[in-house]
Amino acid sequence: MIKLGQIKYNNRITITLWFGGAFFGAEKLKIGELAEKANVTKRTIDYYTNIGLLKAERSASNYRYYDVSSVERIALIEQRKKEGKSLEEIKKEIMNKYSEEVDVQELRLKIRGLEKEVTEILEKLEQTNQMKYHEIKNKISKESLSLIQTLLLLLNLK
Repeated sequence: MIKLGQIKYNNRITITLWFGGAFFGAEKLKIGELAEKANVTKRTIDYYTNIGLLKAERSASNYRYYDVSSVERIALIEQRKKEGKSLEEIKKEIMNKYSEEVDVQELRLKIRGLEKEVTEILEKLEQTNQMKYHEIKNKISKESLSLIQTLLLLLNLK
């Protein structure tokens, strides 16, 4: 599943791509760093992660990394809790808010960049195929080539 999001943190905007369980395009924080910046405990972050209010990316060494936007998200959660909202209500609000915040213009720029990369890869693949074709053609002797052509003509006559 692919999800797109926009992060606003310290007056910076970053488009993120959530693909295959990993975030791309944003700075990461370990759980302790996030707890310190958000002024909550690691246990609170664990709980929010377990109920789906926060998302963590696991490293190869199984460390959890959080996007910097999690600081803002935790502040929103804590504010809504003070207002008397349940965590389920807060979760619905967050899901609606963050799913609607994709900057279409920046997204188009990212897509163009990805299209360019795919085009370059396809061109390189085509060049590789051409090189292999010429390599094989050069390895076949003229006598073998004549024999193959004759056999193809005979097959087409039948």
